[in-house]
Amino acid sequence: MAALFGRRLRRGATTTAVAAAAIAALSASQAPGAIPTDAGAARAADATSPSGDTAVTGNSPYYTELPPLTTPDKPGASIDLPAAGAAEAGIPASVLAAYKQAEQSLAETKPGCNLPWQLLAAIGKVESGQARGGRVDAAGTTLAPILGPVLNGVGFANISDTDNGEYDGDMTHDRAVGPMQFIPSTWATWGQDANGDGRKDPNNIYDAALAAGRYLCAGDRDLSVESDLHKSILGYNHSQEYLNTVLTWFQYYKNGTHEVPDGTGVLPADPGPADPGPSPSPSPSPSKPGGSPSPGPSTPAPGGSGSPGPSTPGGGGPTTPAPGDSDGPGTPAPKPIVKRIEKTGTGTLTAVAGSLFTERAAVRAEDAAGRPVAKEPVRFEIVGETDARFAGGATRVTVATGADGAATAPPVQAGEQTGEFTIRATVAVRDVAGVDHTATVTARQADGLARTTDQELTAAPGAEFAAPVELKATFKGAAASGVAVTAAMITSADDATAPGKGPYFKDANGAPLRELKDLKTDANGLLQLPKIFADDTTGTFLLRLETEGGATLTIELKVA
Repeated sequence: MAALFGRRLRRGATTTAVAAAAIAALSASQAPGAIPTDAGAARAADATSPSGDTAVTGNSPYYTELPPLTTPDKPGASIDLPAAGAAEAGIPASVLAAYKQAEQSLAETKPGCNLPWQLLAAIGKVESGQARGGRVDAAGTTLAPILGPVLNGVGFANISDTDNGEYDGDMTHDRAVGPMQFIPSTWATWGQDANGDGRKDPNNIYDAALAAGRYLCAGDRDLSVESDLHKSILGYNHSQEYLNTVLTWFQYYKNGTHEVPDGTGVLPADPGPADPGPSPSPSPSPSKPGGSPSPGPSTPAPGGSGSPGPSTPGGGGPTTPAPGDSDGPGTPAPKPIVKRIEKTGTGTLTAVAGSLFTERAAVRAEDAAGRPVAKEPVRFEIVGETDARFAGGATRVTVATGADGAATAPPVQAGEQTGEFTIRATVAVRDVAGVDHTATVTARQADGLARTTDQELTAAPGAEFAAPVELKATFKGAAASGVAVTAAMITSADDATAPGKGPYFKDANGAPLRELKDLKTDANGLLQLPKIFADDTTGTFLLRLETEGGATLTIELKVA
């Protein structure tokens, strides 16, 4: 059965007993993940101000309904189980893909944290009911904003506006935003772009799940250690009842879960964070007139999933699957298996040093019949001797495929190191070969070079040239920064060999030097040459300047 308890609780000692009673009910029923507690300890924790980082949610309300007293039908942590068993074990497809992608990303960037995706699922359930039952678009962005209450100090924290209303629409106070309920001030520090669209959006489940994972892994936390796990959850919302509720869902999801179509997830019966949008068209959770637990396993709670047994696999009411997506009522077809990934687009990825690549690596995932496979995590990795990086400085990113099976890597920022490197795309499926994209970084270039003044350059024999030589390099009319420039004294316009006499630069030891390399223009495309000296030879001499990209300039130097 799917007996659910409680109502939406706010922080405070007055609500702790309700949560404690719900936990105790679970414990008495030997439910999975029941967390023993006592009201006194809970009150003490709630009365203590959080130490260190500000909580993600600003102590906003959260769902305190607990999982069914029965475990999912198939124990284990698989996310490929069929849509069967308790409805509460079902997680909407995009939401589940986001949790799994975040786990994989953090396994690469913070392997010592040991973040399990089930922890993100537990927090997502408590914070927003899995993005309001998976009401997200194909990119993972919520169809309507999910907003916590105004944090004006009345019943909650008092947090003045920090985002000028960009995320929460409130220019006076902050509100928790999105499926993982980040307050804007916390999002400013922890926000991520996990879906590669160039924007850190707390309303996007991929961005929010990765941000939540990074927040939970802050410092040197190892979430396989109980004390670190508890500390991370309390950092999200400093409440003992919150910790107990999250831990209970965490254990429940570890015992087993399955994927359900977006928009068909079970919604908690209590109101939860505000959602100004309409109710989802797929069946939401049934109404629940009562909030008390059922007296025993044989009697489901009002509005629960019904009698136990295989004939009643779900508790969220009947659903109408899309044509072609189901083998039977309420049973979505199994997720297709990736058999190959193929490169999309043609040509070599090229960028000038220090600039963004205009083209991006992209692949398409297909099953054995050539059909696209959606929501498959694809890892893009920069391989080779290069200082090029994905946005944010990463060398590895994970992007889920869309409905068309396509996944596109985030833009790559070229460094100063020129040459070729590889962007490799792989999926975590045995015997599926990766795909390599060749990328090339070329040197910064200039197609124009000119002096900034027209002052004549003259010197007496044995003296230095008083006027400095300053140049400006341009490329397509704009200042060309970081462009390599060579300055060399030449014998004549037709003979670029260095003369044995005439003007010269000086090396570090003061010896004559008639050629300079490794000069570079500044951020404004400007370059001022070192001082030039004349020997005892009189006459007119030539100084030739050349840039990467072919710009040249020849200057006359007169010694008289």
